[in-house]
Amino acid sequence: MSENRKTDDNFAICLVSGGLDSCVTAAIALKECSKAAFLHVNYGQRTEKRELKAFEDIARFYDIQKKLVVSLEYLAQIGGSALTDQTIDVPENQLSNSTIPVTYVPFRNTHIIAIAVSWAEVLGAGRIYIGATEVDSSGYPDCRKSYFEAYNKLIEEGTKPETRISIHTPLIDMTKKQVVEHGIKLNAPLHLTWSCYQNEDIACGVCDSCLLRLKGFREAGFKDPIAYKVL
Repeated sequence: MSENRKTDDNFAICLVSGGLDSCVTAAIALKECSKAAFLHVNYGQRTEKRELKAFEDIARFYDIQKKLVVSLEYLAQIGGSALTDQTIDVPENQLSNSTIPVTYVPFRNTHIIAIAVSWAEVLGAGRIYIGATEVDSSGYPDCRKSYFEAYNKLIEEGTKPETRISIHTPLIDMTKKQVVEHGIKLNAPLHLTWSCYQNEDIACGVCDSCLLRLKGFREAGFKDPIAYKVL
């Protein structure tokens, strides 16, 4: 590490929700970097407990020693999303809908990445990995390539001059089919992941996230290793 650089570009903070995309992204980060720490955020989502279990299982699989689990429960208090407001129904069988779905949590990624940046600056990590994909996704505005380009500029402006932290989105141009293929190639523990927006016992198979996941496995020619209520 150079004298004027206080961050290590081989040290990654991985945002691990416990879902398919974040698991594959973590596998990529561990291949590209020599050190990694895992960050998980609870924000009052419907499947908070199940996602946390998936995070812990994935971290255990990779023997990650440095972990951070934080709460953004105020996002549930703010509401405005079917993921955090029980009075808003999670849409079912609406994968072809071209509008931004009600499962969008307003500005969520900005809050989560901000935590990762703070932690990275303290730990001296130079990279933040997030499993966002723009090609085959739900159309969330904070998962676009242009959003992350803007956020990288914010990090540069808002951290110490000697700090060099950048967001990495290795899945941003991948389809779900390619994400599945990449995960299998890297032997990522896809069987430990959880993607369902509604259930914590058996995945519903009809929410946006389940449909996208099933589509990816089907197109890749592999059987999804988790169980579903509806297939």
